[in-house]
Amino acid sequence: MGSFQIEGGHRLQGEIIPQGAKNEALQILCAVLLTDEKVLIENIPDIRDVNKLIEILRNLGVKVNKLGKGKFSFQSDELDLDYLESEKFKEEGSSIRGSIMIVGPLLSRFGKGFIPQPGGDKIGRRRLDTHFEGFIKLGATFRFNKEESFYGVEAPNGLKGSYMLLDQASVTGTANIVMAAVLAEGKTTIYNAACEPYLQQLCKMLVGMGANISGIGSNLLNIEGVKELNGCTHRVLPDMIEIGSWIGLAAMTRSEITIKDVSWENLGLIPDTFRKLGITLEKRGDDIFIPAQKSYEIQGYIDGSILTVSDATWPGFTPDLLSIVLVVSTQAKGSILIHQKMFESRLFFVDKLIDMGAKIILCDPHRATVIGHDFEYSLKATTMVSPDIRAGISLLIAALSAKGTSTIHNIEQIDRGYENIDERLRAIGAKITRLESC
Repeated sequence: MGSFQIEGGHRLQGEIIPQGAKNEALQILCAVLLTDEKVLIENIPDIRDVNKLIEILRNLGVKVNKLGKGKFSFQSDELDLDYLESEKFKEEGSSIRGSIMIVGPLLSRFGKGFIPQPGGDKIGRRRLDTHFEGFIKLGATFRFNKEESFYGVEAPNGLKGSYMLLDQASVTGTANIVMAAVLAEGKTTIYNAACEPYLQQLCKMLVGMGANISGIGSNLLNIEGVKELNGCTHRVLPDMIEIGSWIGLAAMTRSEITIKDVSWENLGLIPDTFRKLGITLEKRGDDIFIPAQKSYEIQGYIDGSILTVSDATWPGFTPDLLSIVLVVSTQAKGSILIHQKMFESRLFFVDKLIDMGAKIILCDPHRATVIGHDFEYSLKATTMVSPDIRAGISLLIAALSAKGTSTIHNIEQIDRGYENIDERLRAIGAKITRLESC
């Protein structure tokens, strides 16, 4: 188990380029299974979860060639489908939640798909019902081996288009169903579909491959099945979660930072949500400039009640940034209520911030009230363990702002979502050292 040693209290300065979007990359990589032609993808982030999925594709028989930094070609013309029922796949597939999205493309193209119960962050229940209910409505049969926690869907006679109303606007569920539907016979209508920028990117890539999809960017998708898809070239968006993380880092460390090439049109409510915390940020072309600020004051509502920031499906505020908003609020002027609706365990890292001196009241598993210090008191350095990706980056931001030297263990969780984060932070002045596990 690796660790970071962080000497906090230093102001940072410089430019930082966001990595490719993790959540988009996991969808896009699975889509290469839909064609036997070559697919070229650019701006793939070099992070643990993505690299694990690429290794699964290799073991499945996909020809993977690295052409440069973040640039790969994939060709799925000679797949070994027996690998899907092997012990090796059961072990590898269960280590990454994104592996669930190989099922839709395989089911659509080959009439069968298998997956072990996937892993990922321990942030509460993350059910897979939406995925499999969608496949069943397209004509697949479902089976589950409870002893081995192994799922299977089969459609030996092919999939048929269908109307479906999703029980939840699941991003990965929508992506999986869309990838299954593009080669199904007839028309598929998906209502209450997720419409995040990453899902829009997947749909645009599929259209570039020859798919017939309308309603992209809305929660009502119509898909006319086609017989085959072609190769294409696709570029992954910058990661909006990482962009939000750097905004929070700049505010907490009172640093002057420019975040380059952020794709403003795909950031949604993120800039305005941080502005509600009193953080100054400027749009400079396609960059975000955050000046060094002495303090930032949380805005209340017009009637004077406490500001509430909660997560919601797109175009609402992404749940992946609530932990960043929470940690940034610990040094704001004023108070805020954080309401994490989607995952019941995602706020359970706040005890570590309380140990550092933050004023946080955990009301219940979903809500926390933060009373900001307004930089009158610095957070104290401590030793902590990263429980998941987003809590991990929040604790890292807290440590960089704290007085003294902190240690964060289990940094593999942070590495799952952030590319070479220690090197990139050192480049703008952070005092951070990676301690490898023995």
